[in-house]
Amino acid sequence: MEASSLGRDREATKTRILVAARHLFAEHGYDHVTVRMIASAAEANVSLINRYFGSKARLFAEVLVSESAMESVLEGDPDRLPQRLAAHVARRLSAGAADPIVRVIDRAGTSPQIKAVLRDRVTSALAAPLGEQLSGAGAVERAMLAAAIILGAGSLRRLLGPEALRGADPAYLERRLTAIFTACLTP
Repeated sequence: MEASSLGRDREATKTRILVAARHLFAEHGYDHVTVRMIASAAEANVSLINRYFGSKARLFAEVLVSESAMESVLEGDPDRLPQRLAAHVARRLSAGAADPIVRVIDRAGTSPQIKAVLRDRVTSALAAPLGEQLSGAGAVERAMLAAAIILGAGSLRRLLGPEALRGADPAYLERRLTAIFTACLTP
């Protein structure tokens, strides 16, 4: 087999594993999913999961990374950051179908190892990059306030379900959230 075919096969296998893991973590929760279950669903060998990801916890972390939309939200004109954050949160609050990555996080479990993975992800993908875009005193604290709003919106959606704000005017939600994010991010 050619080297380029091996690379494509490797990437295709990694993708199948990530898709299967995301689905199983969302459906059953981290604690109730085994590496064997993931391997079976991905039609892959257990040893490949260990070779590509190292452990179930690292695979979980990679699922979080592969599903993140936050990078694109944070990119762009810093003056428009509150509007981009508001639009992102408004979409998530008013979307009809549950986001699979939200279910993965909801069902992540309570193990210290997974809490550490989640804490690292919030810091590395949200709070730290957001703080880097802010100037003035209290940049870290302001970034954490914005992160709290983003995470709190997810908690509200989980608690009340997607129906709670489904009928809300997205423009109204964005305007209100923009005011909140502007207040949080301004020095």
